Amino acid sequence: MDVGVTDPERVGEERLPDGRPLGWAEWGPPDGVPVLFSPGAGTSRHLGFGADAVAALGVRLIALDRPGLGASAPSPGRTFADFAEDVRAFAAARGLGRPAMVGNSQGAPFALACAARGAVSALAVVSGADEIADPRFADALPEELRRLVGTAVADPAAAERIFTGFTPRAMADMVLAGSPECDLAVYRHPAFAAAWQRALEEGFAQGPGGYARDTALVMGRWGRWGLNLARIAVPVDLWYGAEDTSHSPDQGASLASRIPGAVRRTVPGIGGAVLWTHAEEILGTLLERIGTAR
Repeated sequence: MDVGVTDPERVGEERLPDGRPLGWAEWGPPDGVPVLFSPGAGTSRHLGFGADAVAALGVRLIALDRPGLGASAPSPGRTFADFAEDVRAFAAARGLGRPAMVGNSQGAPFALACAARGAVSALAVVSGADEIADPRFADALPEELRRLVGTAVADPAAAERIFTGFTPRAMADMVLAGSPECDLAVYRHPAFAAAWQRALEEGFAQGPGGYARDTALVMGRWGRWGLNLARIAVPVDLWYGAEDTSHSPDQGASLASRIPGAVRRTVPGIGGAVLWTHAEEILGTLLERIGTAR
């Protein structure tokens, strides 16, 4: 099995207008079509995807560390909108125009914020974390998760303190425990496992605060995300593996219904690891959406 995971070809940091560094890593040709990547929970820029696909498609994949993760400085009190503005500033500083974006797992709501605020030209949400504080999902959540969501809604600060108890090992164990065998074949692949472990350790290198803030926001800080998804005016595709039972209770069906023109795509035979098994299809579709397919 080829999971399409290699070390980044280029890494660096970009200074944002307020002086904070934002860490990035790149794969693919330097003159390729820029596609930003918002990674999953607690991971850093060092876990990419589709290493062979980016070269074949002419994609310049740029993974970003969210504030407090990896090489990006913390931004106390940050919101989804703040991240979208960071992305806008990053793209302007690096001459990327208005790039396309891929948001995976916990990184998906942050990518949706970028789309809602017009910072990106198209978006692929892959195994996207859903707005589980939505009352329609209450009966679909396991009891422990339901209680945690209740805490995040009623007392965001308390929830954030709970999330600071996580470690890279705890994150990996949680993912592995909730994954079907088709995903475990990816996650336990030597190349993926090594890159994932490195990305988790780097993601938590500044402490758990970055992950905790991300999770409090995604879990439903003050009840909902606070994103006006109906404002999204760029193409959006939502990709879910048919065996994915952890990211969205309805595999993105209600989420897609709230985004104008969104296309929901369900991939058989895989779960939350679909980003690594179907990278070429995901990126190829994204290029078609922005009219630059090769």
